[in-house]
Amino acid sequence: MPDPVTPTRSLRLGVAGPVGTGKSSLIATVCRALAGELRLGVITNDIYTDEDARFLRSAGVLDPERIRAVETGACPHTAIRDDVTANLAAVEQLEADFDPLDVVLVESGGDNLTATFSPALVDAQLFVLDVAGGGDVARKGGPGIGRADLLVVNKIDLAPYVGVDVEQMVADALEAREGRPVLALSRSDEASVQELRAWVLSMLAAHRGGTHEPQDPGPMAPHFHADGEEHTHDHDHEHPHEHSHA
Repeated sequence: MPDPVTPTRSLRLGVAGPVGTGKSSLIATVCRALAGELRLGVITNDIYTDEDARFLRSAGVLDPERIRAVETGACPHTAIRDDVTANLAAVEQLEADFDPLDVVLVESGGDNLTATFSPALVDAQLFVLDVAGGGDVARKGGPGIGRADLLVVNKIDLAPYVGVDVEQMVADALEAREGRPVLALSRSDEASVQELRAWVLSMLAAHRGGTHEPQDPGPMAPHFHADGEEHTHDHDHEHPHEHSHA
């Protein structure tokens, strides 16, 4: 009989960040680096399309059936934090269809700096920024930047063209994160790709060993929808039902 603390399902890894930071490209990079040794699946989120899923399928990084899309029909953070039902169902169906899977990557739709995943949906999460968004973004903080399991400063090969000092951006990120890990990444830089690969493998090992506990990076900051009313989301109070990770 297996150790009761040892997970019997995949590591569910969330990938969040603003529009255009390279979340889909990062997932493709992870798949290329690890598909030869791990059994992978991907769930993408878009508001009204399956664009990201089609991009990944066309890239040939996995069997197309292992890449599935959720059309959220609402703010991206709603489907990854406030009501995770559609994403959780998609993840569980993928796991059932390809049992066993080692890792399922769940890509958020592009959102702002406050977007984080509910721990009811993912076991760990990384947040993606890119140098083209500006070197000052990392020090602006927010739940995703400050408390995701890993912060990725992406597209560092573009830094000379947009006038960004990558070392300073990483230093700002480390300060904002109080020393939590930061990875400067370019898909064309093999050393950084190997660092990303090693991080995923270490997180999988911790998940399997029962030494990693999913963390909640914090509630969404108050924000405004088209109705002009202020909305504050609290996953624990608005959605008291619990999801088991066992």
